Amino acid sequence: MSTFLVVGGSSGIGLELTNQLAAAGHTVHATYNTHAIENAGNIHYHNINVLDENINLDFLPVSIEGIVYCPGAISLRPFNRIPADDFIKDYTLQVVGAVKIIQAALPKLKESKNGSIVLFSTVAVQLGLNFHSLVASSKGAIEGLTKALAAELAPTIRVNCIAPSLTNTPLAASLLNSEQKIDANAQRHPLKRVGTPMDIANAVEFLLTDKSSWVTGQILSIDGGMSTIKL
Repeated sequence: MSTFLVVGGSSGIGLELTNQLAAAGHTVHATYNTHAIENAGNIHYHNINVLDENINLDFLPVSIEGIVYCPGAISLRPFNRIPADDFIKDYTLQVVGAVKIIQAALPKLKESKNGSIVLFSTVAVQLGLNFHSLVASSKGAIEGLTKALAAELAPTIRVNCIAPSLTNTPLAASLLNSEQKIDANAQRHPLKRVGTPMDIANAVEFLLTDKSSWVTGQILSIDGGMSTIKL
């Protein structure tokens, strides 16, 4: 069994993934910022704010097999109403936070000789959607980081990225807070439903394990067909 670090493992996709990995017998070190969760079995929770200047990962063992960075934000606004500072704040959370975590954990990941990093983008990077300039800018950088790190860290560490469409998590609560909104968003997807945390966690688990041992540098679209199918 393996040991994984799930940053942002207290809610949504991160929580689903943490529980799924633990159920498969893996040891999971998961982090939270504001929503504390008690340790349970082979799940160990730690309080970390990725915006802090110094990230301390001393709680990790000498060797780990994977890192997943889940923190993110969705703020959909017209471009001309977004202060420039908001782009900096969003980039800091979604990109700089990931960079700091990876840099801090990289020596432990290298010890495994067969590590995996999974990051998150969004379908909006490739599609171009109204009011998505803030999140698409940051996640576009994540896609570039994924490919650059995949090249630099090969062959011992694989780096991949998942680009979901709208998923029913607390992060998207304002977009899915009524049956009408859920149905309207479902109809935009060829598979006629919005995503679930399990849909995404299943893909992350695949990318973390040996089942994807020949996969690196990929942006995997888990989006109900939205990015490739037009009905």
